[in-house]
Amino acid sequence: MSLFQICRRVVVKVGSSTLTYSTGKLNLRRIELLAKTLSDLKNAGKQIVLVSSGAVSAGVAKAALGHRPTTLEEKQAMASIGQSELMKIYDRFFSDYGHTVAQILMTRDVVDNPHRREAAQNTFNTLLTMGCIPIVNENDAVSTDELAKFGGNDILSAHVANLCGADVLINLSDVCGLYDKDPRQDPSANLIERVEDIGSIVSVAGGAGTDRGTGGMLAKLTAATMVTENGIPMFIMNGEDPTILYDLLDGKHVGTYFVAKHKP
Repeated sequence: MSLFQICRRVVVKVGSSTLTYSTGKLNLRRIELLAKTLSDLKNAGKQIVLVSSGAVSAGVAKAALGHRPTTLEEKQAMASIGQSELMKIYDRFFSDYGHTVAQILMTRDVVDNPHRREAAQNTFNTLLTMGCIPIVNENDAVSTDELAKFGGNDILSAHVANLCGADVLINLSDVCGLYDKDPRQDPSANLIERVEDIGSIVSVAGGAGTDRGTGGMLAKLTAATMVTENGIPMFIMNGEDPTILYDLLDGKHVGTYFVAKHKP
């Protein structure tokens, strides 16, 4: 039996570049397919937590801004407008497949403050016990400095996985995994299927993959370090087709697998 088959609590992270078209507007077909797939995994007995970007893009489309936000104030305004729009879309799609979602917006002090951290853990555990699917995002509407910000949803997803005591973290990206070279620049790049020593491969990481995302491979490697050191394995997979998650359920190897260290 494969690792994913025996996992019960699963955190899935999906980035803006996966949720949007090149125009910057939301890819509704892909979001619906993601909701359908996650709902089916939940029907199979998994507890699902979704860490989702896309609020700013949704806000830009809803407000008809016509351009990507160029100031902090614009970004916060678009995040404020877009977060409610994004949750409305998720609520509609997940409801169609018989599941209830809950919104959780987080800032860095939630994990840094012991009392707030415990409150967050209790909220996640209660929602999951009730059968809900928590949908998590950074609270971009109020996060303004390094004390409040996570630095992107790759890092946030690692904190969420640790908070939840997840069995696995799955990072749905715009690439198929970690390569020994940048596949966008070098077609001879080879996929690294298994990583046990993250420190030895940090040099292959670059910056943000697209202009619609804030992450990049380095942020994903940081997230992988954070969770594997706490005994939680991580996968990086291409989220262009969310049904790729079924391959994991069927015991197939997909993307790059980061091996967890023994729990402390």
